[in-house]
Amino acid sequence: MCDTVIEVHSISGAQFAAAIRSGIHRVILEQEELNRINVFPVADGDTGTNLSLSLGAALPILSSCADKKPHDVLEHLADSLLDGARGNSGAIMAQFFQGVSDAAIEVNSLTIGSLAQVLSKAGRYAHDAISEPKEGTILSVISAFCGRFAELAMADERRPFQAILERSLTTTQNALTNTQTQLDVLRKAGVVDAGAKGFVIMLEGVCDFLLRGVETEQPDSAADIIDQAPVLTVGEELDLSFRFCTECLVTGDDIDRRKLREALSELGNSMVIAGSKRKAKIHIHVKEPDMVFDAARRFGAVRAEKVDDMQLQQHSSHQGKTKFSVITDSAADISEEDMERLDIHMVPLRIQFGSRGYLDKVSISPTEFFAKLEQSTNPPTSSQPSPADFRRQFQFLASHFSDVISINLSSTVSGTFQAAKSAASRVDARGSIHIVNSLNASTGQGLLAVLAAECASAGMSIETTLEILNKTVATTQTFALVKDLTFAVRGGRVPAYVKTAADILRLTPILKTTADGNVRAGGLLLGRENTIPRFARFISKKVDDTARLKMSIGHAVCEEEAQKLRKFLQNELPNIDSPTVCELGSALGVHGGPGTIVVGVHPIE
Repeated sequence: MCDTVIEVHSISGAQFAAAIRSGIHRVILEQEELNRINVFPVADGDTGTNLSLSLGAALPILSSCADKKPHDVLEHLADSLLDGARGNSGAIMAQFFQGVSDAAIEVNSLTIGSLAQVLSKAGRYAHDAISEPKEGTILSVISAFCGRFAELAMADERRPFQAILERSLTTTQNALTNTQTQLDVLRKAGVVDAGAKGFVIMLEGVCDFLLRGVETEQPDSAADIIDQAPVLTVGEELDLSFRFCTECLVTGDDIDRRKLREALSELGNSMVIAGSKRKAKIHIHVKEPDMVFDAARRFGAVRAEKVDDMQLQQHSSHQGKTKFSVITDSAADISEEDMERLDIHMVPLRIQFGSRGYLDKVSISPTEFFAKLEQSTNPPTSSQPSPADFRRQFQFLASHFSDVISINLSSTVSGTFQAAKSAASRVDARGSIHIVNSLNASTGQGLLAVLAAECASAGMSIETTLEILNKTVATTQTFALVKDLTFAVRGGRVPAYVKTAADILRLTPILKTTADGNVRAGGLLLGRENTIPRFARFISKKVDDTARLKMSIGHAVCEEEAQKLRKFLQNELPNIDSPTVCELGSALGVHGGPGTIVVGVHPIE
């Protein structure tokens, strides 16, 4: 560390990379505070998380740019920020650096004059990315910084960076303070704009490095903030007309961002479109995320789809009632009532029908999934959420709760559990992430997530809850009645001759989870008549009928049969505690097809 003022007249690529790296580290350190003051456009407490993940995506690039020219550094930086952009402020920041990159072509070193021109263009880029720009946001501080720097540079290009940067920073800090008076929601909450503060924090880190040689080091962990109280977001919790924060990346040869904006403008609000003619990042708040992805596909290939439920995030960041939060992946089948009642978060699996991709239970509903499954000539493929998908949600939850429990699909049948573990090890927030292997799928996995959330709602400690979960995982069973093996054969899970034999002999197979978390044949029903009451009797013989039982029934577009099964099970097992019925998702449904019924059950202590 050094507090000596260094007179700087130009910046090399290596210096610029180190300065931006220092600024990003400072934002990551301050993410908790940025989450706390996040009230605009939605008080969902995730600006710090989104900015940290957005900017953090550029750190590997910046660490490998020691011998590159400024433009090369900026080109790689802009590209990585566009790929990693999360949230409104993250997308705007990505577009700002895209403007810096585009304006710095052929720049070998950043002088006062060249940087002034670069920043002027970058400020316009950021402003033009917003569908409805407002004063009192990150745009205001970007404009203040770029404008003041250009003004001072024009007055005297021979003046060293030291003087221009410090005076520009002061102007930007004042602009940040003024955001509190420019937007009513900020004035009422008594805070400055979170995205604007994130930009200023980054700028302060950049200036400290360039002017004094003081580099903010990369945070090792959240150890220094682990004992802080849970972070509650200021501002009011509101019902949202456009509930889903929807993002994706569009790639193509000549993307017309103006027409892309027009195509999306009627779908929602808070739209930001960042990028270039070959790559565009879309951020928008909508009611129906799938409509965004459909519209975007008309302009190029769509990838990196992401959807956040802001209503749920908002509630989680304000409530402060539970000691920990619960999250699962979409292989778990849970009733909508339980998801809403218990604030259970979910990371979607990804489903691919040919060249068309979907986010499970987000951009495609279970009903739509089974309709496409029947119509499709080729079987769809499903893939586990990536570690990045988990990390983004873990980062948000761990900044608002001291502990987070993630209950995932059995590690024996999927890599989802491992992806969650990998993501948890990379979270830089004060909360601890606890990854639980459900050794189950579908409704069995869902029951475990509900159990954990009910423990949280009851005020139990994380230690007691994890102890209960570990015991209950071993006693949770999942059964599936598969009436037609067509889809299991088509997907390669069952040999064709097995289906042929089952059809000839009129056998109805039953699958069940095993103690090691696998899914195997558990039995057969002879004949295909009256399968529902016989399935109920089969289950009743496999569970402890002397214990109180918790049960959930999932169905693949056959709710009437699921309700019949519920009644038969209640007759067979009087100790069932209010069995729930929900739609079956894709994890097991892709192999069973329409008509499949799955039952999860475990004893209650």
